[in-house]
Amino acid sequence: MSSVEAAAERTAKNEGSIRVPVLDQRVYEGLAGMRLAMRRFLSFSETALSAARVTSQQYQALLVIKVGSVITMGALAEQMLLQHNGAVQLVDRLATAGLAQRIPSVEDKRSVYVTLTSEGMDLVESLAKVHLEGMLANEPLLAESLALLRHLAQLG
Repeated sequence: MSSVEAAAERTAKNEGSIRVPVLDQRVYEGLAGMRLAMRRFLSFSETALSAARVTSQQYQALLVIKVGSVITMGALAEQMLLQHNGAVQLVDRLATAGLAQRIPSVEDKRSVYVTLTSEGMDLVESLAKVHLEGMLANEPLLAESLALLRHLAQLG
């Protein structure tokens, strides 16, 4: 038993708490690898988005709208984990930039649909291609880290 494990066990006995098992060192290695790959990708992504003059949130919204083709403001808010008014403000910024447009619902006057403009379609396509390349560049580290974590989870 390591000195850290012994100290944790003494603390648990002294405080009458439940002893938390010490994780295998490889779990930390797998988690560190995952976070490194994610940080690399996010750094890459922020650089690409900055060059395109859109924020990460705007790019995510473009992707959500692209997937739905035409999406309600409520569904966009739900997908983006935003309050309705936050989604409205986001669409305002996308519309001002010429990337999205609102379409009033014919059936329900309270509902508004959001769709991409041709400029928005072109931008999301070019950014998606760049992001796919960036994601695939990190695939080896992601796959290795996930495989290690899956293996360790099955042992435990």
